[in-house]
Amino acid sequence: MAVQTCASCGGPLPARDGRRGRSSVYCSAACRQRAYRERQDGNRDLEELIGSVGRQAGALVPRPVSALYAGVTELSASVARLRRVARLAQETRESGNHHSVTESDVTESRGPGTSDSVPDSPVTEFDEAAFAALTEAHRREIRAHCYRMTGSYDDAEDLVQETFLRAWRGRDGYRGRASTRTWLYRIATNACLDFQRRTARRPQRYEPLPGMDHGTGEPPARITWLQPYPDEELPDSAAEARETVELVLLAALQHLPARQRAALVLRDLLGLTAADTAQALGTSVASVNSALQRARPALREHLPASRTDWTAAPPTDTQRDALRRYMAAAERLDFDAMAELLAEEVTLTMPPNPFWFTGRDALLAFLRPSLDPSSPVFLGHWRHLPARANGQLAAGGYVRRPGTNVYRAQVLDVLRFDAEGRIAEITSFEPHLFPAFGLPLRL
Repeated sequence: MAVQTCASCGGPLPARDGRRGRSSVYCSAACRQRAYRERQDGNRDLEELIGSVGRQAGALVPRPVSALYAGVTELSASVARLRRVARLAQETRESGNHHSVTESDVTESRGPGTSDSVPDSPVTEFDEAAFAALTEAHRREIRAHCYRMTGSYDDAEDLVQETFLRAWRGRDGYRGRASTRTWLYRIATNACLDFQRRTARRPQRYEPLPGMDHGTGEPPARITWLQPYPDEELPDSAAEARETVELVLLAALQHLPARQRAALVLRDLLGLTAADTAQALGTSVASVNSALQRARPALREHLPASRTDWTAAPPTDTQRDALRRYMAAAERLDFDAMAELLAEEVTLTMPPNPFWFTGRDALLAFLRPSLDPSSPVFLGHWRHLPARANGQLAAGGYVRRPGTNVYRAQVLDVLRFDAEGRIAEITSFEPHLFPAFGLPLRL
């Protein structure tokens, strides 16, 4: 006879001792209460979110302007979250599977001849809106996980939505033994692995462009899909430290085969146990450990030799001052001030574009014509707004081109500094992600 297990904690159920009739799938009243609370979480989250929108709207005041701005910002964030919940609820309804999550009671009739195994039906019950509200609570963690796996903010957004839709369609297989968070991580990991198989992306090396001085350094890795990640959207938990999304680490992760990358991210960056990692990947603990033995040294080959060169420690006052000077020098078109901020071995890349430079002299030679109003390739006048990306200081750059009076979003520069506070690396991204960083597209 198969051992009965509790549908909440996974522990053994008390023996039936020959009794017939309906048998509980919980081992205790505490487990039954826990399952009940889980069933209520989705509805409670949704009701609280709706209530918070009402409270925030009612608290708006027209003056002073600073209070109005703060209130509207808070309200906008809540409305955006509510809109995501509503959109996901609508998409789950349109996915063609509208039946209730639980099609049977939480107890099961076990008469003569019935199986002694616990049924595979889940123990939690949601409608589409409640399910969307519950999963929305994990959106930040799942999006950051998908970003580590892909290196792309856009792809991570799509994969989060795919994860939630897969969760809805596969909810009949969720028994509640694992936490919702662990369950969603497993689905998200497999969605990312499927995505990697479809795209088959591989980092390349930058190649020299005709007539361009790239400097004397080795061409850096070219990862055309690499994108920045807003600090404000990072999860709050300690396991989601800033250094786990720093650009240099994200770039290094992209060199690993997909399953090795998944094992390393789940085990080393998220801190899951070997057993949970194996379950998420649908493999054995031995296979996980084998993948890690290959992934860890391979990752180190693509990271700077000194750990201090890529740790995501909080920005220092020196670095913040360097960022202010960097923005001011560009706005004044002050070429000399810009040169003083750059380290001797500074590197500039511009994914997905093919431009790259190693060394201060090569970078300055590239910048000089665009900052010179007398040059035929003068780009225009600059303004900047500070930002934070991947645990690093960044600047959103806007250009007012000659003959115009509007500053339009041009580039998001993510900066890495050396030990002396000089700029050691600039990764320049295209401006379509400005709204994700709270930056307008024009000034």
